[in-house]
This record gives sequence, C-alpha cells and structure tokens, in this order.
Amino acid sequence: MYIHNLSQQNSLLNTFISEIRDVSIQKDSMRFRRNIERIGEVLGYEMSKVLDFSPVEIKTPLGFSKINLAQDDIVLCSILRAGIPLHNGLLNYFDHAENAFISAYRHHKEGSEEFEIIVEYLACPSLENKTLILADPMLATGRSMISTFEALKPYGTPKNIHLVSTIGAQEGVDYVSDYFPKDTHLWIATVDEKLNSKGYIVPGLGDAGDLSFGEKLQH
Repeated sequence: MYIHNLSQQNSLLNTFISEIRDVSIQKDSMRFRRNIERIGEVLGYEMSKVLDFSPVEIKTPLGFSKINLAQDDIVLCSILRAGIPLHNGLLNYFDHAENAFISAYRHHKEGSEEFEIIVEYLACPSLENKTLILADPMLATGRSMISTFEALKPYGTPKNIHLVSTIGAQEGVDYVSDYFPKDTHLWIATVDEKLNSKGYIVPGLGDAGDLSFGEKLQH
C-alpha cells in the first residue's frame, strides 16, 4: 500500500488538525464539521495528483486552450454518520463523483470491551472498473474500513482504490495495509501512536460522530 501521511510535511493542514483535537475548540460542532470538511478538501487535492489525466481542448471566447483533465470515474463512499463532513469536503473537489453510503458501527458484547462491526445500510452504484474513494474520518482498528470494503464487493471490482482518513492509529494503518491490494493508496492527515484498551485512538480527538452531530444513544 502507498501511504501518504500529510503530517510529515508542515502545512496549513496543521491548523485544522489542531482545532479538531483541541477540547476547547471542538465543542463548536459547526466549526468541527467545517474543519473535517477542509481536511477532506486538502486530502482530495493531494489525491488528485495521482489520478489519470488526458489532454482536452477547451473553447474560450477568444480561441482554444489545451489542458490536462482527470478522467477517472469516481465513486465516493463514506461511512455514516461520522463520515459525512469528510465526504462533503471530498465532494467539493470531486463534484462529478457518484456517491455511496454505508452504515457501520461497533457492537460491544455486554460487559466486554470486545466488539464486532455491524453493517446495516448500503446504497452504492456499480464499482466495476471505477476509482473507489473510501472515506472514514477515524482509522482506529481498521476493521470498519475492511468491513465496508467487504460489503461493497458485490457491486463490482474497482480499477483503483483510495482510502481517506483524518486521523489514524499506527495499528489500524498497518492492518489495512496488510489487507487491501498493494496498489491501494491511503491518504491520511496524521497518524497517532496507539489505541487504548477500547480500541480508540490516543491521543486522537474523541468520537467524531458525536462531535459533529451530538451524542447518540447506545444500543
């Protein structure tokens, strides 16, 4: 897998990452969502550099101009509900993409920190020979990303696969790297060292879904 960790080079992305982590700033849910969206835009821009481009001639009011344009047929898939702001950021740049949505959540066995990933809802166009962008803001254990990809398999075989996350744990990065095809690209804003006993990223930022949309009732 090709791993693109954007935190290895200083940029304005540092500001957005610092604000989604900061307990005093992340309480503003509108700003939190917007920062995740902006991170998605930056990751999407960087990802665009490895897409397939072909020359196109454009008619202007005064003549013609040649320019290389991306030719990929993109399907952008996000994991509900936390993935919505990240999805919007990517869609701001890949505005002609088709869209897929899937619900995947952790189901903890009663009295145990062990959990399984439950997938309940999926809406997806054909993926056959297309470029799949699979977006999940938090790459913790990596199990949600893999469960989602498994659920997408009946919809066709993508030509290219790009994984996009805001914050990951090294364990999760290693896990998906071992699972996905070798030519898969991972675009991630930053990678933290570890997971805690419950499988959450440390230092991380907390629950991205709750910070974006409010706390949920557990079931």
